[in-house]
Amino acid sequence: MQPLIRAYRPADLDAVYDICVRTADAGGDARGQYSSDRLMGDIFAAPYVTLEPEHAYVLDDGTGAAVGYVLGTADTVRFARRYRDEWLPATAGRYPHPAEPPETREDSMLWLHEHPERMIVPELADYPAHLHIDLLPQWQGQGWGRGLISAFLTGLRAAGVPRVHLGMAVTNVSARAFYERLGFAELPVPGAATVTYLGRSTAE
Repeated sequence: MQPLIRAYRPADLDAVYDICVRTADAGGDARGQYSSDRLMGDIFAAPYVTLEPEHAYVLDDGTGAAVGYVLGTADTVRFARRYRDEWLPATAGRYPHPAEPPETREDSMLWLHEHPERMIVPELADYPAHLHIDLLPQWQGQGWGRGLISAFLTGLRAAGVPRVHLGMAVTNVSARAFYERLGFAELPVPGAATVTYLGRSTAE
């Protein structure tokens, strides 16, 4: 069978966790860098497919296995609220509370987990949706990322969402070039030293 882009299914959840951690170090493999290889997925992937699966799509390798995904939310403010009200209780007890202020890299990630309101950036209010996209390395550079973004934008348009943003590590230069080819432009956010925000219209 040929690879294809399809809607997320609950059976894809473990693959989504795996893809997330294997691309979580500025696009590189983050396995073994944290106390659990599921931590990255619990922050940046699983809450989306759990709370808003209608906006999640996967690249299927043709055997039913997910090897890439795009996921996100149509409404960042609503999603941050649901993360606090629903996702934090669902993951309670999995991880210790981080040091305040964070002392280690893991503390910093756990702080992100416990503070979903961090997603609400006033300068991005006109770009209410946001997304995350990840592909395993062997599936990159073949047009599948473009296809996943297209599927996500189509879903947002159908939901009446006018614009979308994303945040990426400043160090991830190749990702920046990919997004710019797809029409994303930088959105200035004062004080965002380690994250670059990009946005675009959902129009074709």
